[in-house]
Amino acid sequence: MNPILLLAIAALWLYLLGVFRRAELHAWRFLWGSMGLFILMMVGVRPWLTRPLARYVCAIAGVAGRLTGAFTAYFKYGILYIPAAESSVTLQVDFECSGVIEIMAFLSLLAFFNVYRASEKALIGLLGFAYIMACNALRITLICWSVHLLGMDAYYIMHTFVGRIVFYLLSVWLYFYVFTKPQVVQMKVGRFSYELPKNNS
Repeated sequence: MNPILLLAIAALWLYLLGVFRRAELHAWRFLWGSMGLFILMMVGVRPWLTRPLARYVCAIAGVAGRLTGAFTAYFKYGILYIPAAESSVTLQVDFECSGVIEIMAFLSLLAFFNVYRASEKALIGLLGFAYIMACNALRITLICWSVHLLGMDAYYIMHTFVGRIVFYLLSVWLYFYVFTKPQVVQMKVGRFSYELPKNNS
């Protein structure tokens, strides 16, 4: 995208963020802020981040491959070499498997989630980044093990269904503990609160 157009979009995004803040429209600020940040990162950051993420996911998955002897990771190229029963298979970790979309979506939501302080957001962001990378590496590891044990016929089912289900279930767990649970704990209705009573003794 043209850098000038990107700057103009970013300026409009920041201006409306200020409008929503002054008007105390917190829900609109969260929606506008998180969606805008995600789009800006996808346009401005994703092209630079996808390849390194793919390489590191490949390297993390390669640890399990090396320990079990099921497959070998080549960090420089982001490639996994899988010796299967009938023939060897080479898989490349690409844009879809890098986890960049999931990471940017998580960070965009976290940035405008008002439950946490800035220091807490920074720590949770780092931990969430590492967690998503590990979950993605686990998904790729399951795919590679299946191809190694069952052959290329298992690739489609593991990649399209099983691997994604495992990854998204683990992602739901992350979103529950980062976003849902803290929000529920802080909810108050009249004198009723989900917060635990403080021990004054």
